[in-house]
Amino acid sequence: MEKTAKHIIFIGRVQGIGFRFTALNIANRCQLTGLVRNLSDGSVEMIANGYPDDIDDCVRDIKESFAGYIRETRIEEITPKTEYKDFKITF
Repeated sequence: MEKTAKHIIFIGRVQGIGFRFTALNIANRCQLTGLVRNLSDGSVEMIANGYPDDIDDCVRDIKESFAGYIRETRIEEITPKTEYKDFKITF
């Protein structure tokens, strides 16, 4: 199976609730590389690189963890980013 990447935007009340730290832990558990960061419009952006099933599991687990907070999730397939060697929170 080939690795892929997804650009994900989580919309809702997703800042100030430990979202990025939880996303970091879930992404590491799913063995993904990439980043998660707050955006100025109040949403959270995530770039996830890895195997498709692992990315899907990560997104599902984040959605389950923050079910009452996420109003919308936008997911777009992108070209895998080779510059990411691990998963981190950026500011």
